[in-house]
Formats: sequence, structure tokens, C-alpha cells
Amino acid sequence: MASDRVRVELPEPTLCRSCGTDLGGTLAPGTCPSCGAPVEMPTASTAAPSGPGAPDAPALATHKHPAVEMLTVALPTVVTMTSYTVMQFIDGLMVSRIGADGVYLAAQGNGGMAMWLTISFTLGLTTVINTYVSQHLGAGTPERGARYAWVGLYLSLMTTLPMLALIPFLPSIFAMGGHGGRLLELESRYAQILFFGAFFTLGARAVAHYFYGMHRPLVVMSAVLLAQVVNVFANAVLIFGGEGPGEGMSVGPFGWFFELTASFAGALGIPAMGVAGAALGTLLGTAVEFLIPIAIFLGPMNAKYATRAAWRCGWGAFKNVLRIGWPGGLMFVNEMACWGYLMAVMLKAGGEAAAVHAAGGPGVLTQAEVTEAGVAHNAAGWIALRYMHLSFMPAVGLSIGVTAIVGRCMGMGRPDLAAARAKLGLQIGVVYMGLCAGAFVIFREPMVRLFLPEGLSSEETARMVSIGAAVMIAAAVFQVFDAIAIVLSGALRGAGDTVWPGVATVVCSWTCIIVLGHALIVFAPQLGSMGPWIGASAFVIVLGVLLSFRFAGGKWKTIKLVHDDHTPKQPDPGISGGNLPGEA
Repeated sequence: MASDRVRVELPEPTLCRSCGTDLGGTLAPGTCPSCGAPVEMPTASTAAPSGPGAPDAPALATHKHPAVEMLTVALPTVVTMTSYTVMQFIDGLMVSRIGADGVYLAAQGNGGMAMWLTISFTLGLTTVINTYVSQHLGAGTPERGARYAWVGLYLSLMTTLPMLALIPFLPSIFAMGGHGGRLLELESRYAQILFFGAFFTLGARAVAHYFYGMHRPLVVMSAVLLAQVVNVFANAVLIFGGEGPGEGMSVGPFGWFFELTASFAGALGIPAMGVAGAALGTLLGTAVEFLIPIAIFLGPMNAKYATRAAWRCGWGAFKNVLRIGWPGGLMFVNEMACWGYLMAVMLKAGGEAAAVHAAGGPGVLTQAEVTEAGVAHNAAGWIALRYMHLSFMPAVGLSIGVTAIVGRCMGMGRPDLAAARAKLGLQIGVVYMGLCAGAFVIFREPMVRLFLPEGLSSEETARMVSIGAAVMIAAAVFQVFDAIAIVLSGALRGAGDTVWPGVATVVCSWTCIIVLGHALIVFAPQLGSMGPWIGASAFVIVLGVLLSFRFAGGKWKTIKLVHDDHTPKQPDPGISGGNLPGEA
């Protein structure tokens, strides 16, 4: 028998106020089918306005289980961040096949470091584009997020212009660091090409944060994956030309690929450019990474969100980005400085101190023997760092997704949902990096051996494995805390809470990595490079604990970033308001 209950069509999905169950697009007076709580009928005063002049409710994602929602937004960013790590590995592998001389990899590393250090502040500054765009999305005003993408583009241009003026002076800058000869020539050329294409790198990241905030990360992921295909092919063509990899250089099962690219280069008369070719390949790939999302931003997105008209973004949008974005910029510069100093200086110094201590004091070993010990500790540290990248880069992608989801919830005026989604992201991050920690401990020795070059003596191999395995254990200790710090920093950024985490990061990194690390080198030289790694581990652990307290304190829930100063908009119905499994 047909029900005689009256059904009312609702303008948007409705949630039970008691349990959060999605009641669908229609509602019958009575009780919630899940918890039995009474359900109120919508009235003329509560129903969404309709007709000409009514505000537009954003037609966004349908209701999803929170875990599905998290994976939909975060998984593409995880793939994107992981692909960057894989690309760095492939780039280094190709450069290493130019010849047996280590000068090529050193030149690539130094030139790349100069580039990233120069743009690091702007990269950190523009991460809050995600925050503002996602909060406007949640508030029902997604068209107002486009101006923040333009702010990012303008900041990218403002950073690039002085970098272009700096290009002729790069060789002199490298020479000030004591570099010379072939290394100076190669690293300067590599850096000059990257500096020339800096706008593509910065612009691509700025526009990417817009799409992250709009919960459309597939646009970025697709662009990045295609860009990396272009990068690999261009690298092979431009590095080796028609000659292919250097004589005696192993290319494993990819000989067919290098034969193909060599034929292509030969047909076009492209010469082998070596390290400069690697830089040009990176520039071409980065250009593709920028052009695809900017075309979508100015094309299809314009029809719905008037993205082109937002080019007159106004000083207010600049001030907003600068106001909460400067701590992110400071954190990026600080990370580059502290971790770079750890890897380039402190690990070598720790290894040398251990060798002198083991010999019974200074003057027993020759300078060459001391230096050799330092190089071994440094090399083992770089091997371990490659695996750490595979651990924390996916977590960084998860953090970007959490920023977008928390920002959207905060724009909806639902800090309770923001907290629940942040906790879900934290659970995923902790499980993943916890598994990585287990792998670091169980497989530490074979993981280190994988990167050891052929031809090492058994004694040298044993020493490198011993040092590297110890570092892998140190890395395993802080993996879970690193997950906490990475995910919660993203959650706090989504809410606009950036100053406190930024200052805490800078103070803790200098206190633990630099001060404690150097103190252990001096007062516990027997630890070798483990002294600095203990300092780095302490930094990650302390930061994870501090950010946990900051998040649990809840002050971020009171931050208001998005102010609707025009026609009121409907709150965003696109995020499920349901409780997570197990929540009260």
C-alpha cells in the first residue's frame, strides 16, 4: 500500500542533525531511519531561495563516505608528489650515465640546489592559495578563489624577474664557494637554464594549489605525469644526442629506449649536451606542467568561475596571501637551509670526528683517511635520504589534500567536520609512514646495498652498509612523528593557522638539527654522523608533539579567513556531514 506521508523536495542534500546520516534529496516528516531522532520539515524561511537573483548554490561533489572523500582529494596529490621523487631519481640516473666522472652528478645537484633555494620562499608563500580557494569553495563563493591563483602568478613573475638578472653572475657566485674548473662550468650552465625557466616552475605550483583548493587534483596529476613523460624523453635526446649513453655505461633493460631517442636526435641533428641537456629537458617538462593547468584555468574554468576577470585581483588578495603565507615561505627556506647544511656539512664532519676519535686522537690518521671517512658517512646519509623521500613525499601529498578538505570545511563554518577530516588524514599518514618505518628496520641492509656502486672492496662495503643501516634505524624512529607533523601542519594551514607552526618549526630545527647536532659531534664524536641524525630525529619528534598540542588546543577553529562581503551564498553541500565510523 502506497505511503500517505507527504514528501518535500529539498534544494540540496539534507543531513540528520543527530547522527549526520544523509537523508537524500527528499524528506518525509517523522524520524531519521538511522538513529530515530525527529526530523524537522523545511519551511519557507529555511528553504533555499530560488528564481532570478537567487544566489547560486555550488553544484559540487555528491555525498561520499569520509574515507572515499579523503582518497578522492588526497590520492591524486599523493601520486603527484611521489612522481616528483621518482623523476628526481630518473634525472640523476640519466646524468650518471654521461660518464664515470662524478662531476656530472655534483654539477646537477649544486645547480638544482641553487635554483630551489632561490625560489623556496615563494614556493612556501603560495601554498596558502589552497587555503583561500578551498575556504571560498566551502563558503559557496568558488569564483572568488580565482583571484588567489592570479596572486600566485604575479608573485611567480616578481620572483623570476630578478632571477633573470642574476643569470650572468651565477658563475661568480659558485666561484665564491671555492668551486672551479669543470664543476664550475657545468653547475653554472645547469643553474642558468633552470633560472631562465623559473616562472614555469613557480607558476605551475601556484596554479596547482588553485586546483587543489577547488578539489580538482586530477588536473594537476595529469599535467605532472605528462610533463614527466616529456622530461624523460627530452632528457634522453638532449643529454646524449645521437650517441646514446657513454661507453660502458649500463642502461639495464632500457637499451631500446635509448636507441629510439638516439635515432630521433640523430635525425634532427641534435648534439649531445650533457648536463645542460638535462636542464633543458627539465625546463621543457616544467613548461608542460604549467601550460596544461593554466589552459584549463583560463578556458573551461572561466565559463563557470570567471577566472579571467579575476586578473584584477586587488591588493587585498595580495595582503591576505602575505599575511598568512609568510610563515610557509620562511619554513621552506629554513628547511632547505637546515637539511641542506645537515647533508652537506654535518654528516661529513661527524664521520671525520668519529674516525679521529677511533684512532685515538688527531694526528694519527692522514688527512686523506679522515676525509675518506667523512665522505663515507655523507654518502650513506644520501642513500638513506632517498628512502626517506619515498616515505615523506606521499605524506606531503596527503597533507595538501588535508589542507584542501579542512579549508573547505572551515569555509562551510564546520570546524567539527574539519577536525574529523584532519584526524582521518592523520590516521592514513601514520599507518603509511609506520609501515615505512617497519620496512626501514627489516630491510635496512639490502636497501643500502642497492645503491652501493660496483667495485667497492668488501671492507668498504661493510662500512657503508653499517653506517647506512644505522641511519635507516634513526629514520624509522621518527617516521610516525613525521607523519603527525606533516599532516597536522597541512590541517592547520587549511584553517589559516600558519604563524605558530612556522615559528615552532624554525626554532625547533635550529635548536635540534644545528645546535644539538654540532654538540653531539663535539662531545660524542664516537657517534659519527649518527650525532647529527639524532639531532634531526629529535627535531621531527619534538615538532610532531608540538603540532599535536596546537591542533588539540583548537584555537585554529576560531580563525575566520573568508568574509562574504557581497551577496550571501549558500553553504557548500558537497561535503558529507556524517560522523566517521566510531565517532560519537
